[in-house]
Amino acid sequence: MAMMEEKLARAGRARTKDSLLRRMGRDLRRNRVIYLMALPVLLYYGVFEYGPMYGLQIAFKDYSLGDGILGSPWVGFKHFQEFFESFYFWRLIRNTLLLSLYDLLFGFPAAIGLALLLNELRVQWFKRTIQTVTYLPHFISIVVVVGMMVDFLARDGVVNQLLMLFGMPETAYMREPDWFRFLYVASGIWKEVGWGSIIYLAALAAIDPTLYEAAKVDGAGRWKQALHITIPGIMPTVIILLILKMGTMMTVGSEKILLMYTPLTFETADVISTFVYRKGILESNYSYTAAVGLFNAVIAFTLLVVSNSLSKRLTDTKLW
Repeated sequence: MAMMEEKLARAGRARTKDSLLRRMGRDLRRNRVIYLMALPVLLYYGVFEYGPMYGLQIAFKDYSLGDGILGSPWVGFKHFQEFFESFYFWRLIRNTLLLSLYDLLFGFPAAIGLALLLNELRVQWFKRTIQTVTYLPHFISIVVVVGMMVDFLARDGVVNQLLMLFGMPETAYMREPDWFRFLYVASGIWKEVGWGSIIYLAALAAIDPTLYEAAKVDGAGRWKQALHITIPGIMPTVIILLILKMGTMMTVGSEKILLMYTPLTFETADVISTFVYRKGILESNYSYTAAVGLFNAVIAFTLLVVSNSLSKRLTDTKLW
């Protein structure tokens, strides 16, 4: 009896497997164009995003070019311990978190505020002009942006010349550690606020207009309409983008910092990504920087998971 039941179960599993393969085959044939379009994306992620993960093992080895990845000896958590005990550890963590936090506090709400203001404008030509003016900086290369900052903020630059007219002393802003975070965040807002507002404008356009009509009938003014209809209408979009932002908290724009900072501003400008660049590319210390980069990625992934869990619990909006 038991043998018969086992044979029946085995036959059921075979039929289920066969049915699954058939369904997959039918689905591939039916949606072959879509799968073909997705193939370049899958290849990109496979080659450039998941493929390099094979090299992460050098974080636990003393990697040498002669021995290769497989031939290099294992050293366990030696490079992680060396990083945690180094002079730079707390400075890098502090600078990375502060830059990310300032960008989150001032840069993230700026795009939402601009979208809300643009949504309230009723003169269409003025609205389109403001949109164009705020979008344009997004297309300017970061190299050009930093070049403009260097020229404008130099001791003989236009900013110092204007301030001196009001009796203020000249300052080499790009060489002052105390000014670095402000300049980094402010230039980022100027460059990306218009572009970042596009997705919020799209979310605003999706709000049902009849809600506003009903609110007007009930006597609600512009402020109450924004408070009770507009902001709740875009809140799911805001939360999703905030979760994604939390996932990049530890990966501040290293290209921009590399262009902006000098040895005089290392005290406030040096972050984990620039430290990895200096140690890895300039000093060829590959295992050590792989360990630092892996630590950075683990922290970023943890922030993403925690923020998604909190959002799911508090607002019922989540990424997965």
